[in-house]
Amino acid sequence: MFVKVNKMVNQERTIMPGGLKILSDTEKEGCEMVKVTEDEPALNKKRLFIESYGCQMNYSDSEIVASVMRNAGYATTSEEAEADLIFLNTCAIRDNAEQKVRNRLKALNTLKKKKPGMLIGVLGCMAERLKAKLLEEEKMVDIVTGPDAYRELPNLVLEAEGGQKAVNVLLSREETYADISPIRLNSNGVTAFISIMRGCNNMCSFCVVPFTRGRERSRDPFSIVEEAAGLFENGYREVTLLGQNVDSYRWQPGENSSESPLDFAGLLERVAQIHPDLRVRFSTSHPKDITDDVLYTMKKYENICNYIHLPAQSGNSRILSLMNRTYDREWYLGKIDRIREILGEDCGISHDMISGFCSETEEEHLDSLSLMAYSKFDYGYMFSYSERPGTPAAKKLADDVPEEIKKRRLTEIIDLQQRLSLERNQAAVGKIHKVLVEGPSKRSDEYLQGRNDQNKVVVFPKGHYRKGDYVKVLVTQCTAATLLGEVVQEETVAL
Repeated sequence: MFVKVNKMVNQERTIMPGGLKILSDTEKEGCEMVKVTEDEPALNKKRLFIESYGCQMNYSDSEIVASVMRNAGYATTSEEAEADLIFLNTCAIRDNAEQKVRNRLKALNTLKKKKPGMLIGVLGCMAERLKAKLLEEEKMVDIVTGPDAYRELPNLVLEAEGGQKAVNVLLSREETYADISPIRLNSNGVTAFISIMRGCNNMCSFCVVPFTRGRERSRDPFSIVEEAAGLFENGYREVTLLGQNVDSYRWQPGENSSESPLDFAGLLERVAQIHPDLRVRFSTSHPKDITDDVLYTMKKYENICNYIHLPAQSGNSRILSLMNRTYDREWYLGKIDRIREILGEDCGISHDMISGFCSETEEEHLDSLSLMAYSKFDYGYMFSYSERPGTPAAKKLADDVPEEIKKRRLTEIIDLQQRLSLERNQAAVGKIHKVLVEGPSKRSDEYLQGRNDQNKVVVFPKGHYRKGDYVKVLVTQCTAATLLGEVVQEETVAL
């Protein structure tokens, strides 16, 4: 799916504690990361194994699914062979992502033959896109459920246990799962995601999300603040507010309510006010919707991280128009200028970029490179165009850029981002950064790692520090991926 240059490129496939799999470069073409459930006590309970693919929204959804199924008498396991029920929470953003799931289903079919009572379900965007076709093509699948039907999973499981194929892929205009308390999967106990809205109203011509996740609907702010406050009370020190486009968050109170409507800037402020030691991040923003009010709210509260993910997708106005992004090159660069003006040059900015979109010329590709250079992105998620059936681009535009040209342009985009990431990280050397400790470094237990305000990984000697501590780290050296330094002052927050 995406390539996150400064964190995952060049890493080989490995399995880390808690079931987080880092994929090889080939596997990353299909999907950047896979997460699986961890072990829970299972006395007199059936076992549930969830494997999640794709974006942060999918991982957040899996936490909702785990909560729904716990109430139905299931406990999660990290071993698929122990499971009575297996769910694959899928991604449909690229064809390779779907092919990876199909290959996974073939492997699980072997397991199912050895354990006939096992049920297998496909959830999420791939389920929504293919619907009942999955049951016809993948005979071992028992349950197909879209992103808005997770409340119905216990009933669908009962239906499947009775020998019937169970399907519910209905999209909703109201469902936000606001009343369901997620089970934190693969949690480090310090950082957590909170879904604030679902769906997307932006009809980008290349994207399947509006068709697989439905229209936008915003969760009420009270349940969001309550969830964030509960996480802080339970020792978490950072929350990320999630939505396909958080800047279009709009909550409208009922007719008889005394409450006023709330936009994203207002929600961001309410979450920031929970406690100054609770860091707040958000993702994803849309260039057409991010407002000065949001930027000034970020500036007002020290605990709102100085970092914005602002997808560009292209640096050329004609291509942006074909993508139906609803802004042009000048608008996007104007947003970059405004971010720098209000939040300063140190504000971390990341991006998405597509190479080889329909009819893209070499000159238009160069416009993407020049937009990247001007914006000085800290890192990015970059991929070559992959046509998705049913999207406006697939219906109306020819996927006419040869694959070898797409790949060459993508390589140039990645190479440039590597240089930009290194330059941005070099600017951090010699400065002191406030870092929230997330746990041991991936390379050595003698070091800890966390992230700074700009969402960059910082590694330093562990000393006596622990997860959840805020520490001041003097950065002494860097790579394009990581800042390295020494603690000069600590700010301990009791967990």
